[in-house]
Amino acid sequence: MGCDQSKQHFRQALSLLSAAVNIITTDGPHGRFGLTASAVCSVTDTPPTLLVCINRSSSIHEALLSNRALCVNILTGDLEGVARQFAGMTDLPPAERFTGQDWRTGSSGVPVLNDALASLEGTIVDIKEVGSHSVLFVEINQIEVREDGESLVYFGRNFHRLGRTAAVNAQTSAS
Repeated sequence: MGCDQSKQHFRQALSLLSAAVNIITTDGPHGRFGLTASAVCSVTDTPPTLLVCINRSSSIHEALLSNRALCVNILTGDLEGVARQFAGMTDLPPAERFTGQDWRTGSSGVPVLNDALASLEGTIVDIKEVGSHSVLFVEINQIEVREDGESLVYFGRNFHRLGRTAAVNAQTSAS
Protein backbone atom coordinates (compact mmCIF):
# COMPACT_ATOMS: atom_id res chain seq x y z
CA MET A 1 0.00 0.00 0.00
CA GLY A 2 1.45 3.39 -1.02
CA CYS A 3 1.90 6.27 1.41
CA ASP A 4 -1.07 8.27 0.04
CA GLN A 5 -3.28 5.18 -0.04
CA SER A 6 -2.25 4.27 3.51
CA LYS A 7 -3.01 7.82 4.69
CA GLN A 8 -6.49 7.70 3.09
CA HIS A 9 -7.16 4.25 4.53
CA PHE A 10 -6.12 5.47 8.00
CA ARG A 11 -8.41 8.51 7.72
CA GLN A 12 -11.31 6.34 6.55
CA ALA A 13 -10.85 3.97 9.49
CA LEU A 14 -10.68 6.81 12.02
CA SER A 15 -13.80 8.44 10.57
CA LEU A 16 -15.58 5.45 12.14
CA LEU A 17 -14.29 6.31 15.62
CA SER A 18 -17.00 8.38 17.33
CA ALA A 19 -15.57 11.38 19.14
CA ALA A 20 -16.98 14.19 21.26
CA VAL A 21 -16.98 17.59 19.57
CA ASN A 22 -15.18 20.34 21.49
CA ILE A 23 -14.24 23.96 20.99
CA ILE A 24 -10.73 24.63 22.23
CA THR A 25 -10.30 28.28 23.24
CA THR A 26 -7.40 30.43 24.39
CA ASP A 27 -6.78 34.07 25.18
CA GLY A 28 -3.77 36.01 26.34
CA PRO A 29 -0.88 38.12 25.05
CA HIS A 30 -0.84 36.15 21.78
CA GLY A 31 -4.53 36.57 21.00
CA ARG A 32 -7.99 35.13 21.40
CA PHE A 33 -8.66 32.06 19.29
CA GLY A 34 -10.98 29.08 19.10
CA LEU A 35 -11.05 25.87 17.11
CA THR A 36 -13.35 22.86 16.80
CA ALA A 37 -11.53 19.65 17.73
CA SER A 38 -12.33 16.02 18.34
CA ALA A 39 -8.77 14.86 19.13
CA VAL A 40 -9.17 15.27 22.90
CA CYS A 41 -8.96 12.54 25.54
CA SER A 42 -8.34 11.90 29.21
CA VAL A 43 -4.81 11.04 30.34
CA THR A 44 -5.25 10.73 34.12
CA ASP A 45 -7.41 12.02 36.95
CA THR A 46 -4.47 12.57 39.34
CA PRO A 47 -3.74 15.31 38.51
CA PRO A 48 -6.65 15.80 36.08
CA THR A 49 -4.95 15.94 32.68
CA LEU A 50 -6.21 15.96 29.10
CA LEU A 51 -4.43 15.33 25.84
CA VAL A 52 -5.32 17.78 23.04
CA CYS A 53 -3.93 17.33 19.51
CA ILE A 54 -3.58 20.44 17.33
CA ASN A 55 -2.30 20.61 13.75
CA ARG A 56 0.79 22.81 13.64
CA SER A 57 -0.60 24.61 10.56
CA SER A 58 -3.73 25.66 12.48
CA SER A 59 -4.31 29.36 13.17
CA ILE A 60 -4.67 28.62 16.91
CA HIS A 61 -1.42 26.64 17.23
CA GLU A 62 1.06 29.43 18.01
CA ALA A 63 -1.38 31.25 20.30
CA LEU A 64 -1.99 28.07 22.33
CA LEU A 65 1.71 27.38 22.75
CA SER A 66 2.42 30.98 23.72
CA ASN A 67 -0.63 31.66 25.93
CA ARG A 68 -0.29 28.22 27.64
CA ALA A 69 -3.89 28.46 28.98
CA LEU A 70 -6.91 26.91 27.26
CA CYS A 71 -10.45 25.70 27.77
CA VAL A 72 -11.96 22.52 26.34
CA ASN A 73 -15.66 23.30 25.83
CA ILE A 74 -17.55 20.02 25.30
CA LEU A 75 -20.49 20.79 23.02
CA THR A 76 -24.15 19.93 23.44
CA GLY A 77 -26.10 18.45 20.56
CA ASP A 78 -27.77 21.75 19.70
CA LEU A 79 -24.43 23.55 19.15
CA GLU A 80 -23.61 22.00 15.76
CA GLY A 81 -23.75 25.44 14.13
CA VAL A 82 -21.13 26.76 16.56
CA ALA A 83 -18.97 23.69 15.90
CA ARG A 84 -19.17 24.41 12.16
CA GLN A 85 -18.23 28.08 12.70
CA PHE A 86 -15.13 27.24 14.73
CA ALA A 87 -14.20 24.48 12.25
CA GLY A 88 -14.15 27.04 9.43
CA MET A 89 -17.09 25.32 7.68
CA THR A 90 -19.03 28.60 7.31
CA ASP A 91 -18.34 31.99 5.75
CA LEU A 92 -17.95 33.58 9.19
CA PRO A 93 -14.50 35.19 9.54
CA PRO A 94 -12.37 33.90 12.47
CA ALA A 95 -12.58 37.29 14.22
CA GLU A 96 -16.39 36.96 14.46
CA ARG A 97 -16.61 33.34 15.69
CA PHE A 98 -17.11 34.39 19.32
CA THR A 99 -20.20 36.49 18.46
CA GLY A 100 -23.69 35.06 18.69
CA GLN A 101 -23.02 32.80 21.69
CA ASP A 102 -22.88 33.40 25.42
CA TRP A 103 -19.17 33.43 26.35
CA ARG A 104 -17.55 34.50 29.60
CA THR A 105 -13.97 34.82 30.76
CA GLY A 106 -12.95 31.85 32.87
CA SER A 107 -10.77 31.82 35.97
CA SER A 108 -7.64 31.41 33.83
CA GLY A 109 -8.60 34.23 31.44
CA VAL A 110 -9.80 32.00 28.58
CA PRO A 111 -13.20 32.04 26.83
CA VAL A 112 -15.71 29.61 28.40
CA LEU A 113 -18.92 28.77 26.55
CA ASN A 114 -21.85 29.07 28.97
CA ASP A 115 -23.95 26.58 26.96
CA ALA A 116 -21.27 23.87 26.90
CA LEU A 117 -22.07 20.43 28.28
CA ALA A 118 -18.84 20.71 30.26
CA SER A 119 -15.92 23.15 30.33
CA LEU A 120 -12.42 22.22 31.44
CA GLU A 121 -9.89 25.03 31.90
CA GLY A 122 -6.24 24.21 32.15
CA THR A 123 -2.59 24.93 31.56
CA ILE A 124 -0.33 23.26 29.01
CA VAL A 125 2.30 21.38 31.04
CA ASP A 126 4.01 19.41 28.26
CA ILE A 127 4.12 19.28 24.46
CA LYS A 128 5.18 16.45 22.13
CA GLU A 129 5.56 16.88 18.39
CA VAL A 130 4.22 13.94 16.37
CA GLY A 131 4.01 14.18 12.59
CA SER A 132 1.93 17.22 11.61
CA HIS A 133 0.54 17.76 15.13
CA SER A 134 1.48 19.05 18.54
CA VAL A 135 0.20 16.83 21.34
CA LEU A 136 -0.60 19.07 24.30
CA PHE A 137 -0.80 17.73 27.84
CA VAL A 138 -3.15 20.03 29.72
CA GLU A 139 -3.44 19.98 33.51
CA ILE A 140 -7.01 20.93 34.40
CA ASN A 141 -7.60 23.52 37.14
CA GLN A 142 -11.30 24.39 36.70
CA ILE A 143 -14.21 22.11 35.74
CA GLU A 144 -17.89 22.93 35.16
CA VAL A 145 -20.46 20.26 34.23
CA ARG A 146 -24.12 20.60 33.20
CA GLU A 147 -26.66 18.13 34.48
CA ASP A 148 -28.67 18.01 31.25
CA GLY A 149 -28.27 18.08 27.49
CA GLU A 150 -27.29 15.83 24.62
CA SER A 151 -23.73 15.41 23.45
CA LEU A 152 -22.48 16.36 19.99
CA VAL A 153 -20.30 13.68 18.42
CA TYR A 154 -18.49 13.34 15.10
CA PHE A 155 -18.83 10.02 13.28
CA GLY A 156 -18.58 9.10 9.60
CA ARG A 157 -17.55 12.66 8.72
CA ASN A 158 -20.85 14.02 10.08
CA PHE A 159 -22.14 15.55 13.29
CA HIS A 160 -24.61 13.52 15.37
CA ARG A 161 -26.50 14.02 18.63
CA LEU A 162 -26.09 11.46 21.36
CA GLY A 163 -28.76 11.62 24.03
CA ARG A 164 -28.46 10.60 27.64
CA THR A 165 -31.48 8.33 27.19
CA ALA A 166 -29.36 6.13 24.93
CA ALA A 167 -26.85 5.69 27.74
CA VAL A 168 -29.59 5.01 30.31
CA ASN A 169 -31.26 2.47 28.00
CA ALA A 170 -27.92 0.71 27.44
CA GLN A 171 -27.33 0.44 31.19
CA THR A 172 -30.85 -0.88 31.76
CA SER A 173 -30.58 -3.55 29.05
CA ALA A 174 -27.14 -4.64 30.32
CA SER A 175 -28.58 -5.36 33.78
